[in-house]
Amino acid sequence: MLATNLALRLLTPMVILQQPKRVFFGAGCVQRAAEEFSAAGRKRLFVVSSPTAARHNADLFTAWRAAGLEVQVDTAVNCEPDIGLFESVLARAQAFAPDAVVGFGGGSPLDTAKLVAALLDRRQAIRDVFGIGFLRGRAIYLACIPTTAGSGSEVSPNAVLIDEVEQVKKGVISPHLVPDIAFLDPALTIPVPPAVTASVGIDALVHCIEGYANKAAHSAVDLYALEGVRRIGRSVVPAVTRGDDLAARTDVMWGAYYGGLCLGPVNTAAVHALSAPLGGEFRVAHGVANSLLMPHVFRFNLPAMPDRYAAVALALGVEPGDSAAVAAEAGVRRLVELSRACGVPQRLRDVNIPADALPAMARAAAKIQRLLKNNPREVTEADALAIYCEAW
Repeated sequence: MLATNLALRLLTPMVILQQPKRVFFGAGCVQRAAEEFSAAGRKRLFVVSSPTAARHNADLFTAWRAAGLEVQVDTAVNCEPDIGLFESVLARAQAFAPDAVVGFGGGSPLDTAKLVAALLDRRQAIRDVFGIGFLRGRAIYLACIPTTAGSGSEVSPNAVLIDEVEQVKKGVISPHLVPDIAFLDPALTIPVPPAVTASVGIDALVHCIEGYANKAAHSAVDLYALEGVRRIGRSVVPAVTRGDDLAARTDVMWGAYYGGLCLGPVNTAAVHALSAPLGGEFRVAHGVANSLLMPHVFRFNLPAMPDRYAAVALALGVEPGDSAAVAAEAGVRRLVELSRACGVPQRLRDVNIPADALPAMARAAAKIQRLLKNNPREVTEADALAIYCEAW
């Protein structure tokens, strides 16, 4: 019996799947939000948003108020948030004393809202919870409503802030950050401009690829990852070039959702680790940073997992080659084609990163072991510098 149990453990490694208790998906589903909040007994909503998302959806907040809800909309998150910005939003939330926190917007407002909800009672400080599993709980109801299709934050246990002192992004990973409810309404993404659609769409694509080509990959997550690659690969360019194409917007939102489901059980790897200094020090948009690095990191990784990268290539629509290695290389070329078709910058120098900054970036990236440990190949500081040089 003991031998049998051991064999089962070896054949079926443990995985923990996490997502909100209720997920609504579909055009117009956000109209159910007020009803759901009321049914959950929530009356005072503190909404963390951005100026653009709040402006485009002012009528929705008016409808919530007409339904008897007290709503305070905080629109301070107009960029990737740092610790100082988070603390200012947290202070306003405490003054309002909500019984629910709602993240409404892109990944930055959603991440901020998740941390506001978790730390509203001030039992812990933000610097005490960076890392995996340090958050002790969350006492308040949390809802997330994405208006972009990228981060997958609405269904993940992750949240990221920039540490402005160390000039690097830091993550909080905890099951307490998984929202209670999420509304994924592709119609909300139609006003998103092309450059943002491209950046967040490629970010979601990288979530899916890194969730699949990963030392911690699991068959339960592979299903989400490859379907996300398939949907984003076929629809991100139409979503960028024809913003009112609801079918394309829906596909990319599905892909972002699947990518978000990959983050908890598997998480990302070297692309995200190496992109962190670009966002932390140079404030390059997260999806742009990932796009700049993905072909170089994936090409570096190909020898370690050719079959997995070949499967990604097939999901992207690449024809099978004579070998897994040939198909995998074609998949990397396809990613570059997608990035170019979306109008994303192609070189680090195109986003004003100086060549003399690359060694310090490599040192910073090499410290992000919570992600690098997942990468198919070990990435040393020298490897990181070589990848940056190729991308420059």
